Amino acid sequence: MADRPVRLGGSAGLATWPNLLTLVRLCLVPATIWLILQHRLDFAFVAFLVAGISDALDGWLARVTNSVSDLGAILDPIADKALLVSVYVTLAAIGVLPDWLAILVVFRDILIVGGVVVLWLTGQRPAIQPIFVSKLNTVLQIGLAALALLLTGFDLAAEGVLVSMIWGVALTTVASGAAYVIAAARRPVGPPGHG
Repeated sequence: MADRPVRLGGSAGLATWPNLLTLVRLCLVPATIWLILQHRLDFAFVAFLVAGISDALDGWLARVTNSVSDLGAILDPIADKALLVSVYVTLAAIGVLPDWLAILVVFRDILIVGGVVVLWLTGQRPAIQPIFVSKLNTVLQIGLAALALLLTGFDLAAEGVLVSMIWGVALTTVASGAAYVIAAARRPVGPPGHG
């Protein structure tokens, strides 16, 4: 579920194994939300783990079978963000994660997507290229979500680790959001379509 550059122009068809795995991951989003709301965080942890494995597997399959597709390039990051954002919001709703953290995570994603839309509407070609702090943030977000589901779902105790992860996610979320804003602000403005 890591940030990846979006590459369009793949020639594979729509019904590829990687695309089917991505669709399975998208279908796991409502199931995971429901499990969390039902306080079945043990099963939600398993669903989250399956989603993570499917993410790694679909990328690997796309590369080794040369089945990279336009649909997969679009659906894969959507599935990743849908799962992560949904898990954060739902865990905050039931009090497992702080609500301010869920708001921060969602706001950063809205800020980035909004920036891409603004660049696109102004005729700029937004380069969707993850930066190091964004990749680190994604790893920490995944780790925290999995840890929170694991600890709460299986009634385990590691409060210090959980609090450290919360602050790690918060700091890298702010840093990556700020880095994208600064990069967008420094971007030269050219004629429409030549960004």
